[in-house]
Amino acid sequence: MDQVKITARGAKRIRKGHLWVYRSDVRRASDTSGGAVVRVIDEAGNFVGLAFYSNASEIALRFLTTSDEAIDREWWRARLRQCAERRAAIAVETNAYRLVYSEGDLLPSLIVDSYDDVLVIQALSQGTDRLQSTLVELLIEEFKPRAIVERNDARVRELEGLERRTGTLYGEASAEIEINQHGMRFLVTPLSGQKTGAFLDQRENYLAARRVGRGRTLDCFTFNGGFALHVAPACEKVIGIDISADAVAAAQRNAELNEARNVEFREANVFDALREMEATGERFDCIILDPPAFAKNRASLPAAARGYKEINLRALKLLNRGGVLITCTCSYHVSEQMFLETIEDAALDARRRLQIIEKRGQSSDHPVLLGVPETHYLKCVIARVIG
Repeated sequence: MDQVKITARGAKRIRKGHLWVYRSDVRRASDTSGGAVVRVIDEAGNFVGLAFYSNASEIALRFLTTSDEAIDREWWRARLRQCAERRAAIAVETNAYRLVYSEGDLLPSLIVDSYDDVLVIQALSQGTDRLQSTLVELLIEEFKPRAIVERNDARVRELEGLERRTGTLYGEASAEIEINQHGMRFLVTPLSGQKTGAFLDQRENYLAARRVGRGRTLDCFTFNGGFALHVAPACEKVIGIDISADAVAAAQRNAELNEARNVEFREANVFDALREMEATGERFDCIILDPPAFAKNRASLPAAARGYKEINLRALKLLNRGGVLITCTCSYHVSEQMFLETIEDAALDARRRLQIIEKRGQSSDHPVLLGVPETHYLKCVIARVIG
């Protein structure tokens, strides 16, 4: 095993609970190959841990453990089993959930999602890419899926010097798979859909939305209709809008699958649609905002803040008194505090008084690891207009 020396600053970062060391804190890596598991020491020669090494990314080291142990096939098997054990209760409730959440599960750069009996894997670093065939073998042995699909088309792989690719690695995967969430049926496409086929991180927020949804509801950035169809039983009428024609078509199919007759989906730019609805005097009792990430990096934060303020401002102007706003951001770079301040600014400009009902995050199959703030990316605020 190669040995990599890091600065005191880098070592302190790991000992405080983070799992990454940046290239600027690497003192010596010799001729270590990309994707290798290396032994990491500090400048005094003290052991820090064992980590994946990347020779391309600014994240040079992704730590697997701070114990001096053998990282072999059985180590990976044990970690996968632990992930499954932690999700045993979730697997009883739904056939679609995140089985492995990378750093959140102490398995950096590895994602595994389960859609019924099909597993979808993402190997997002040189380390997990190098180990992918072994990981696939272990997934077959432990979970006996019908198929395993790779969705290695995420842009982050380019930062690792890796190609982007998709395909079936094992078995035969159907183009479409039906999943069940809280009794609602959805069709997902693991080989071509967003992310690994669906957005699983809002699963528990769908139920929270159903608890407060009522009357006439607007679901913005509806994608496959997840929020819209979950709140429909509690509402008189639901309108879902999305700029993607494919998303609208998928949402309509899901509505038909669930015989949801009070839901209508429209293809539209949300920003334009909200302004047009305000101009025509439309009103709603509940509005849901679940946009894509506006802030991909720190440099885009000012523009993202303007975007979040704009949609929240427009939504607040459309809500009746007593109406409920369910607003989300999946941008890690937008902190919860920043998001709350943006909503507050929007409320001030809209001249509405807001009462926070609930602050939520991503579903529990996407656990946040203390010490690694990057694992906490989804923020969901549920608020009531009281004035």
